[in-house]
Amino acid sequence: MRRILVVGTGQSGLQLALGLLAEDYDVTLVGPDGPGEIRAGRITSTQCLFGPALRRERRHGLSLWEDRAPRILGVGLRVAPQEGGVPGPSWLGRLDEPARSVDQRLKLSAWLDLFVQGGGRLVRHRVHPTELSALAAEYELVVVATGRGGLAEVFPRDTARSPHDAPQRSLALVYASGAAPHPDGPALSRTAVPGAGEVFSLPVLSLNGPCDALMVEAVPGGPLDRPLPATAHAGDVLEHLLRVVRRHAPWEYERFAGARPADPMAALTGGYAPAVREPVARPGGGAPVLGMADTVVANDPITSQGANMASLAADVYRRAIVDHGTRPFDEHFMRGAFAEYWRRARQVTAWSRVMLSGPPHVWELYRLAARHQETADRFANSFADPTGLIEWFLHPERALEYIDGVSRPAFAGGRPR
Repeated sequence: MRRILVVGTGQSGLQLALGLLAEDYDVTLVGPDGPGEIRAGRITSTQCLFGPALRRERRHGLSLWEDRAPRILGVGLRVAPQEGGVPGPSWLGRLDEPARSVDQRLKLSAWLDLFVQGGGRLVRHRVHPTELSALAAEYELVVVATGRGGLAEVFPRDTARSPHDAPQRSLALVYASGAAPHPDGPALSRTAVPGAGEVFSLPVLSLNGPCDALMVEAVPGGPLDRPLPATAHAGDVLEHLLRVVRRHAPWEYERFAGARPADPMAALTGGYAPAVREPVARPGGGAPVLGMADTVVANDPITSQGANMASLAADVYRRAIVDHGTRPFDEHFMRGAFAEYWRRARQVTAWSRVMLSGPPHVWELYRLAARHQETADRFANSFADPTGLIEWFLHPERALEYIDGVSRPAFAGGRPR
């Protein structure tokens, strides 16, 4: 039985560990917190999972909240008017498959229980970079899935793929109970404030039942940016967000004005620089270790892809490990596994950069979607499968060709078709 160590108990690390355990590998999982600490901790993200990621969880028996998590049926976008300007476009794209968001405190604590009950070994320990070399010599394969920062710094930054060395958005997030329903039904709602950032809201299943998440992604130093300490109380974060949305997204203020924090730890603030890192590190010049998901490809949450890409990474790596049989898990294997993941992840990285920069063709596409439901639906379903975005959204010339094709009447034989 091959011995594998997974460092990190987030979406990707736990999903990989549970998948390998089901394939009869000897799996050790290392993380600083047990199920109780995870449940009692702060929220970590909005973690909206779309169709493919939800199907993976169903296949592996990890979809434990299907009957309780609110269904998210669409992705809506509203462009806030400029100061004194006319309202911008507003639309809702319909999802082919419902999405869902489950508080990771709820999900990961339950998955950790499943891992231990299934015979996996949990070691409560915060791994220091200096320990990786010894661990790599002890196990046949070490996978680092600890997210951004910390052990991620062991993996060299890929400067060619990492144009940003500072956070592009300041983040503030709260889960709130008592918000009014979205007028268009359960949706991942996005408000774009040109030059200033974005406001997001969506339904979530949290520790105390269904609630709603409200998040602001502010351009640093811009009108949405009101720095808060990382230790800010949930009530303070909600009050801050209400002040911001009252001015810049009053439709969201109307929904959340009477809400309260879902629990005392239901808030998160901060920011991080998007980065792509080398997938393999040799700490101390010793045996190689493999990085996974956010550890080596960290995108801004503007595209709501973090948990989805973590799920994909766990699936890609599990298959690569199983298909590798009894051969050594050398650097060639590691780079091959990452290359398969990067084939999809690079699309999300490109998408995130475009959304952060907001080039003119994106705003033209938003205006088109307001009058063309197929474009709105296509954008919504790109959250489930971003691979087609290169054909019409990411590249300015292709985007303008797409807009022209939709906007101009098509003629055949001299007559409109």
